[in-house]
Amino acid sequence: MSASKTTAPVTDTGALQTERPILSIESLSCSFGTGCPFCAKPEHELERNVCPRCGTVHALRDVSLEVYPGEIVGIVGESGSGKSTLMRCVSFDQQASSGAVRTALVDEGASNILACSPQQKRAIRNAFFGMVYQNPWLGLRMDFSSLSNIAEQMIAAGCRNVEQMRARGLSLLEKVNIPLSRATDPPRVFSGGMQQRVQIAKALSNNPPILLLDEVTTGLDLSVQATVLDLVLALRRDLDVSMLVVSHDLGVIRMLAQRSAVMLDGRIIERGLTDQILEDPQHRYTQQLVHSLL
Repeated sequence: MSASKTTAPVTDTGALQTERPILSIESLSCSFGTGCPFCAKPEHELERNVCPRCGTVHALRDVSLEVYPGEIVGIVGESGSGKSTLMRCVSFDQQASSGAVRTALVDEGASNILACSPQQKRAIRNAFFGMVYQNPWLGLRMDFSSLSNIAEQMIAAGCRNVEQMRARGLSLLEKVNIPLSRATDPPRVFSGGMQQRVQIAKALSNNPPILLLDEVTTGLDLSVQATVLDLVLALRRDLDVSMLVVSHDLGVIRMLAQRSAVMLDGRIIERGLTDQILEDPQHRYTQQLVHSLL
């Protein structure tokens, strides 16, 4: 795989065939611990996702899913199910133990981007992925102004024009409903909902075709949650961006996602159209989730 192919941005995402996924996750696994012959065999039962012999935590076990251009795919599950680990592996924040992640934007999906060099991973993330963390402190520099946070992301992708960065920053802050009078305020003085909206603006700064949203409404008041969810749907409508959305709340997934996957103990236990999962859940755990929503 050549570095030039890996790092060259593809700006005309509309030219991609809709039949081809823009993001493919293939047999992804991630474990914490040394492992042993017992947990190395998939037929052996673990205690939740922990090996009873060696104590290795298998946060992800053979997870596969696809996201198509312009689609929102939801991942729902309880705390510890592996949702956030999946997002960290896809965004290069966490090293996977095995498996592949491919995107049609790099080598037309032929290359496993997890095998890229650190420099190539940074280029891919800056050009193609926008990451929004559950904890805004992970995604923002809290003592920098909101404009500076957006400019930092643009600089990482190669922009050096100050006026262009300022204009882009003001436009994005307006899009996510941050008063422009507060554009130079640091995010640490904002409410949680405003911090999330600044994070989204930062993630959008380089027009990424793929957004990764990890529990963006957790800990927010219901009215603020509704504002953030409305913003996400508006971005999907206006920008046609693809999204992978993680939440422990099936109500959030119901509002946002066309297709969904349910995770438990590091595995996907059920997947399909979100409406189908809600109307006819097959797995007992999914049935409990749907019942809690009613």
